[in-house]
Amino acid sequence: QVQLVESGGGLVQAGGSLRLSCAASGRTFSRYAMAWLRQAPGKEREFVTAISRSGSSTYYTDSVKGRFTISRDNAKNTVYLQMNSLKPEDTAVYYCAAQVLYGTNKYDYWGQGTQVTVSS
Repeated sequence: QVQLVESGGGLVQAGGSLRLSCAASGRTFSRYAMAWLRQAPGKEREFVTAISRSGSSTYYTDSVKGRFTISRDNAKNTVYLQMNSLKPEDTAVYYCAAQVLYGTNKYDYWGQGTQVTVSS
């Protein structure tokens, strides 16, 4: 069992930055690839980015490439999402998720989400 707790969301102006954190419980954090997904009002949840268990591999959805960076610290059981040059269309609830199978759309554990609001 893995419990995930996100933090760092908030209100920011367009062009600003935020860093989200996701802290995981337990000693098995490094066994999981980690991902960030988001859900905007009235829309389906969508994939944002993922990172492999070691952190050596990452990939992003096209809309955030060059603006968002995912990273992880296995010693701290934490995954981060640095978001720069934020746009109003980035407004959503952001969720972190743990997955056994990196590169798939199957997620094994979810956090409760953190709201990110970007004003124009």
